[in-house]
Amino acid sequence: MPLEIGSVAPTFTLANQFGETVESSSLVGGSVLVFFPFAFSRVCTDELGQLRDNLDLFDAAGVTLVAISVDHKYTLRAFADANDISFDLLADFWPHGLVTRTFAAFDETKGYAERVSYVLDGAGTVRAVVSSEHGQGRPIADYSRALSAVEAAL
Repeated sequence: MPLEIGSVAPTFTLANQFGETVESSSLVGGSVLVFFPFAFSRVCTDELGQLRDNLDLFDAAGVTLVAISVDHKYTLRAFADANDISFDLLADFWPHGLVTRTFAAFDETKGYAERVSYVLDGAGTVRAVVSSEHGQGRPIADYSRALSAVEAAL
């Protein structure tokens, strides 16, 4: 079960694809945290490509887009380079999936992130959840609806 709408999201510190430290407290003004299973998998590649191609949606809403997986930062760097990804890809590699677990987005039986995204306001409160089943990407339209609903509520 994902975190509940209205709950305060856990804080975290992870390395991005460049090895730079990203802290949740640095994501001011709101953020969208996209948990995904693995770089280079077919569905994840398609899904993150759609996010890349629709960055203006997130920019217009004034939120920072970050994606988190249990992949190593070197894998995420190769993936970002191969797919022209400019937003932060965060490595929850070790301890394996610790941050993903705190966000209730870890599949304990399979050992990787579920497809769960959280739309957070500037205070770190969960305002919307976008999710899909394994093997199915989250449609951009779902993000658009979630961001519109959050903007209307604030």
